[in-house]
Amino acid sequence: MASSHDTHSHDIRHQLHPYTNAIKHRSVGPRVIERGEGIYVYDDQGNKYLEGMAGLWSVAVGFGEPRLVQAATRQMSKLPYYHTFTHKSNTPSIELAERLVSHTNGRMASAFFTNSGSEANDTVVKFVWYYNNALGRPLKKKFIARQRGYHGVTVASASLTGLAGNHRDFDLPLPQMKHTGCPHYYRNANPGETEEEFSSRMAAELEALIQQEGPETVAAFIGEPVMGAGGVIVPPRTYWEKIQAVCRKYDILLIADEVITGFGRLGTYFGCDKYAIEPDIMVLSKQITSSYVPLAAILLAPKVHEVIAENSGRVGTLGHGYTASGHPVATAVALENLNLIEERHLVENAARSGEVLQSELRALADHPLVGEVRGVGLIAGVELVADKASKRPFDPLGKAGAYAYEQAHSHGLIIRGIQDTVAFCPPLIITPDEVRDMVARFVRTLEDVTRFVAGQP
Repeated sequence: MASSHDTHSHDIRHQLHPYTNAIKHRSVGPRVIERGEGIYVYDDQGNKYLEGMAGLWSVAVGFGEPRLVQAATRQMSKLPYYHTFTHKSNTPSIELAERLVSHTNGRMASAFFTNSGSEANDTVVKFVWYYNNALGRPLKKKFIARQRGYHGVTVASASLTGLAGNHRDFDLPLPQMKHTGCPHYYRNANPGETEEEFSSRMAAELEALIQQEGPETVAAFIGEPVMGAGGVIVPPRTYWEKIQAVCRKYDILLIADEVITGFGRLGTYFGCDKYAIEPDIMVLSKQITSSYVPLAAILLAPKVHEVIAENSGRVGTLGHGYTASGHPVATAVALENLNLIEERHLVENAARSGEVLQSELRALADHPLVGEVRGVGLIAGVELVADKASKRPFDPLGKAGAYAYEQAHSHGLIIRGIQDTVAFCPPLIITPDEVRDMVARFVRTLEDVTRFVAGQP
């Protein structure tokens, strides 16, 4: 068996890591996570961490859940793989499609499966183009997303993403992808502007962009119910109501990217339920299997499904799909994962433990480095600032967030630094007492950051 030193050196030599400075990695090396149990993970040095980000916003039922292992094993023994091309299917994919649609109270008609949220959003772009071609609207192809929104990293989905780091030197975004303002009230509201007034201005900005581009050319608007990787941005009051009204006015499809918010994260089954969003398309992933195996799903409203289905009849096929679309092992694990979420009342737990998380973090609002605490359910962000009164950020931006991310490990905590916002998104199984422990570890981390930015050892 390779030694820990060998494993680390082989990683440095042979693996190119996502979202990582590859040159820095040569000197820093990997933190190799060996196993997980519940809300904790353990590295190859024996260190234990409370996983405050549920991996990547995604491990709803915690790590090491035996029922998911058993579900995968049963399906692997019975039918380890089959495709869903050319009229073939498998029982778990059929059952999962029906189950997902049933949770939308009639809003959605069908499911299409992919391997990841990025693939799903790329597929959505193609489906919307296909849909408008079928309706004889060849010009209606542009998408509007939001600055700081996150929708993936493949060519089309990264173009929808509104983060510079996902565009720089990749020749993105594609020209059909436009971006409107980020609804971050703390940063972007005008002096004296109420949340409702700010939401009205955001909706007016969207309408102005549609008018500028030409309504006949704009096909869809895509947004996360709560923005995740852009910094945990909670929509201000009346925001979604007003954005939806603009979309309906110009016959623009509304796409809800529920990759992070789906399956209980906000204390409701879907984020759309929380904010009364009536989407034409929903995108689901991450917590659908607790990320034990890769899977994503696109749910289509009846009007979208029917147009796509009828067009496939005219052209002879729906010429799109993946080798693993509707993979029987992935969909079997998803079904058991959803069973666990429901049997263990994890949506309700997210609401209950989420109240503790929001309360405990908001108790830090008077800390001199804390500019804003925001969140809903079991997702939250604490934005650190250099000057509280003026909201002045650190220079360079991300200085405090990066230090907090790294230093938290010494307190047995894994969090995420998004520029200078510290993000929390623990597994849905976390208890109120474990939430308090997580925040206590963060408080110790915050003390370290305070000394760091003051230049103290």
